Amino acid sequence: MSEATSITLRAATVGDLPADLSAPNYDRSRITSGIVHFGVGGFHRAHQANYLDELLRRGGARDWGICGVGVRQEDRRMRDVLAAQDGLYTLSVVAPDGDRTTRVVGSIIEYLFAPDDPEAVIEKLAAPATRIVSLTITEGGYNFAATTGEFIADNPEIRADLIPNALPATVFGLITEGLRRRRARGITPFTVLSCDNIEGNGHVARRTFGAFARLRDPELGDWVERAVQFPNSMVDRITPVTPPGTSAELARRYSVTDRWPVVTEPFTQWVIEDSFSLGRPALDEVGVQFVSDVAPYELMKLRLLNASHQALGYLGYLSGYRLVDEAAQDPVFRRFLMRYMDREATPTLHPVPGVDLDRYKHTLIERFANPAIGDTIARLCAESSDRIPKWLLPVVRRQLATGGEITCAATVVAGWARYAEGIDEDGAPIEVVDALRERLVPLARRQRDDPTAFLTDRSIFGDLIDEPRFVDAYTAALSSLHTRGSRATLAELI
Repeated sequence: MSEATSITLRAATVGDLPADLSAPNYDRSRITSGIVHFGVGGFHRAHQANYLDELLRRGGARDWGICGVGVRQEDRRMRDVLAAQDGLYTLSVVAPDGDRTTRVVGSIIEYLFAPDDPEAVIEKLAAPATRIVSLTITEGGYNFAATTGEFIADNPEIRADLIPNALPATVFGLITEGLRRRRARGITPFTVLSCDNIEGNGHVARRTFGAFARLRDPELGDWVERAVQFPNSMVDRITPVTPPGTSAELARRYSVTDRWPVVTEPFTQWVIEDSFSLGRPALDEVGVQFVSDVAPYELMKLRLLNASHQALGYLGYLSGYRLVDEAAQDPVFRRFLMRYMDREATPTLHPVPGVDLDRYKHTLIERFANPAIGDTIARLCAESSDRIPKWLLPVVRRQLATGGEITCAATVVAGWARYAEGIDEDGAPIEVVDALRERLVPLARRQRDDPTAFLTDRSIFGDLIDEPRFVDAYTAALSSLHTRGSRATLAELI
């Protein structure tokens, strides 16, 4: 059925949806927001918002609805879509055999666009009803140096937010002003819950938000670090950019028009440190794990799943693959990933309560190989300068310290360097998407004559260029990638 004859998804049409499309069974007009979330994208809508929707369907969390916030100009499209659809959207969970389950998610009940009205965002943050402020602002959104962990105070956007009486434009400025007003009004501070893929994400959030607040007012900074709760968390659900044709498929199957649907995999996990200043929704009733220490789960995910995604990304793209599942179904890549996980990543992990690591690793490979998801290699290769230092280089450093293997990890780093040259193995151009592109691509293009050129960027690699064992493994891998190609390099390695 065409969009012209299908049902436009919005609050007034929920009662008209077909019986086989699961819709919210709760009265959304009676839900109030207790969570303000920065960074409403596909992942948030597949993960946190979906957990809240399930809890609402069970009759709970009536005062824990979500108010989304967009900060970047690119968020205008999300604002427009959610406004037109009253916050509703469809989430399709697709199994490896192609079986698809679709539901309408209703937990996002409000959306504010900060560039249009920062004051509205600040007052929402300052309101007593707001008890949790959650974040999916990407690894780079925390504005700290990869090698030192220090807050980057000379970022022009940060400097602009620190001008006296300036209307805040960044996440740091908005949240800090919201906290300042709560403090001035005698309102208990909300909990700041990071849901980004950073080791110790709660600790990082405490450090970076505290640093910003201290630049604004030393006393305020001390209070933020002392009084505000920043629990650590681990999130996991592979959610690609919405595949082309998804909206058309929804219209065909359900006669529904959704301008920005979400597609995800069946697997989902959320582990949270149980440390909240103003309570929390009963998410444990819908599968969320509340624990005293998130670190073992977090390291497992970052160093196995996220780092393995990087391994698939550059080397898979150079080998001619464009979809993640295609690379993950290649026996050479599967064996390479297992060798990396078994010999290099696993020795750096802590015991993970309740998790069979061998089963987890094999499950990861099968998740990557799910052809129904349509995840792209290009997505994995974007913003590498934020991802590699947080997910892969800690494995290298730990293995160097303990005398462990680093061959696979060094090969992944060499794969990134080769990819950053911007030309694939067939001579076709590569679009390198990275905030540091203008700095990294010229370095990469020097490395055929100077094999360590890429490693000279100490803001990313720190002192690894001074580690002979790493440099030897890296340059050997880079030489093989240049002369033999990616797949042949991996085939010999395994």
